Amino acid sequence: MQDVSYDSSGAAAAMGGAFIFFTIIYLAVIVLLIVCGWKIFEKAGKPGWASIVPIYSIIVMLEIVGKPWWYIFMFLIPIYGWIVLPIMLTHDFSKSFGKDIGFTLGLLFLPMIFYPILAFSRDIHYIGPAGRPAGPALDSQIGSIGTTAV
Repeated sequence: MQDVSYDSSGAAAAMGGAFIFFTIIYLAVIVLLIVCGWKIFEKAGKPGWASIVPIYSIIVMLEIVGKPWWYIFMFLIPIYGWIVLPIMLTHDFSKSFGKDIGFTLGLLFLPMIFYPILAFSRDIHYIGPAGRPAGPALDSQIGSIGTTAV
């Protein structure tokens, strides 16, 4: 009989090297996303550390786009909370920084490119919740109809 032995140490070393390589890439992407979230929250006038606290970050994001805090419970509704609501909030988030539907699509389909653009671009500034400039609320403006201006 013929004695056949296979040396698998090369394959194991290659797999180990590939694992280490992809782990480093994965960690780099996570660090990039954390830094982007931090910078975006600071641009919106919120504390940067809030972007890394799990549920609080969603509440702060809702404040940035001008939605009440209880919208967090809407995420529990199947289909709407998992698909429709995140798309709507991403569009409001994009409008909060003065961007349109094209940028929203970029945030949805190419987030690794568009979130760093949003975070690090000096030309993009926070305008207000869902693109409405901060100022007197519409209710106070409507309430003043019929009164004389002084």
